[in-house]
Amino acid sequence: MTFENTILTLVMFVPLLGALLVALYGRSADGNTDGIKKLAIGISVVTFILSLPLAVLFDGRTAGYQFVARALWIDAAGLRVDYHVGIDGLSIWLVMLTTLITPIALLASYTAIGKRVREYLVLMLILETGMIGVFCALDMFLFYLFWEVMLIPMYLIIGVWGGERRIYAAIKFVLYTMIGSLLMLAAIISLYLMHGKATGFYTFDIPLVTQSISSGMLMIPIDAQRWLFGAFALAFLIKVPLFPFHTWLPDAHVEAPTAGSVILASVLLKMGTYGLMRFNVPMFYEASIQLAPIICVFAVFGIVYGALVAMVQPDFKKLVAYSSVSHLGFCVLGIFSLTSQGMQGSLFQMLAHGLSTGALFLIIGMIYERRHTRQISEFGGLATPMPQFSTLFMITMFASVGLPLLCGFVGEILVLIGTFTSTTLEGAKWFAAVAATAMVWSAVYMLWLYQRVVMGDVTNPENAKLPDLNLREKVVLVPLVVLMIVMGVYPVYFTKRSQPALDAAIQKTAPVLTRKAEAPARKP
Repeated sequence: MTFENTILTLVMFVPLLGALLVALYGRSADGNTDGIKKLAIGISVVTFILSLPLAVLFDGRTAGYQFVARALWIDAAGLRVDYHVGIDGLSIWLVMLTTLITPIALLASYTAIGKRVREYLVLMLILETGMIGVFCALDMFLFYLFWEVMLIPMYLIIGVWGGERRIYAAIKFVLYTMIGSLLMLAAIISLYLMHGKATGFYTFDIPLVTQSISSGMLMIPIDAQRWLFGAFALAFLIKVPLFPFHTWLPDAHVEAPTAGSVILASVLLKMGTYGLMRFNVPMFYEASIQLAPIICVFAVFGIVYGALVAMVQPDFKKLVAYSSVSHLGFCVLGIFSLTSQGMQGSLFQMLAHGLSTGALFLIIGMIYERRHTRQISEFGGLATPMPQFSTLFMITMFASVGLPLLCGFVGEILVLIGTFTSTTLEGAKWFAAVAATAMVWSAVYMLWLYQRVVMGDVTNPENAKLPDLNLREKVVLVPLVVLMIVMGVYPVYFTKRSQPALDAAIQKTAPVLTRKAEAPARKP
């Protein structure tokens, strides 16, 4: 085993081993939990450090998988499942985002979680393993396993450490996700059987199944493609979430503790868009072309709807939750533009949203710890007592709006250009034109939010002596703000590493387009 074969496995399973250490860590006689908190944060930091070679050594010139590890896992009664993991341009930055956000979320909750601290930390570390596993799995069975591993910790984090309506929000989150998961499992089994029947080799291997489909060894009839596409798409669009499957998200965000909201916004929602890129487009390309206009209708509606609903929210957290519905609609639109620019913009927007919206939820948590309210009307004039907080909030707000030279601008522009110039998406120019209006709406609700919370005079006496950011809070926020600026100023560092993998996914549509173009010529 070489370094390249083992590093990804270490990154995936160090958090799981860390969860075991935290669970077994000796209890303090006086009930002090600082020891296990520091241990959990330390483990998550080690995971992030271990993941850095992935970004440094990743070869952005190739579309193939790198840091691959493979071993036979299950071989019984003709069923073969491999432990097969690796990363490519679609997953490298999502893995890095996960390993960055987890220690930040744990540090942010250092003082916010006061009950069952050990259990909370164990669940957060298990959740990290599940999230990384989803982005690295190259076996469909393994992918589904990690997808489900991620579900239970988040359900408990919301249900145990959430707000007043936490049980309702947690159950709603599980029910929505489980419905999609079961359909995805049925589609995975169908692909397994289809591949075995067509090639004589039964496998869950994602690269092999994708290659068999693109080479013509596995020919899936268009009717079957639509059903398989729909099963995968429903699971992923619920997770995004795309309108009208979005109703679980505001409840989950509002009731979840701060760290839960950060993880949910920054990483979990990206699993849906990642799944669409990994499965739907390359595996079911004919169905993707046929169904793309329908999905884009819902994406554009969600973009505008999320922005307009966010505008009227009196609750700080719910406003940001609905803004996520709008921003993730851009990601879905970019994917189903079926252009290189659109998909690149979608992937970039995933990363940008993970940074800016994650930071916004951290900002909400910092305010909530001081005032124990999220009502926007309770604030005003915070620039006076909290100038450092207000400055970082301002940069984050502008990044979310899509101000040039910040991370949000690049992704949205690429999505709009890719959609407008698409030759495969019917009505592409109309979709792009309507989606572009959301850039105005997002500026309206975010600027108005900032004005009401930060600007003006201090009208509420309880805000007059609020303490500014402490050292822990600066350590939590500053890295995210710096990355928002870096991504906006030098986006090519991120885009060039993902471009070959995105081009490879787009090229899967070429044979279909050729057949479509030639079809009229074959008519008598």
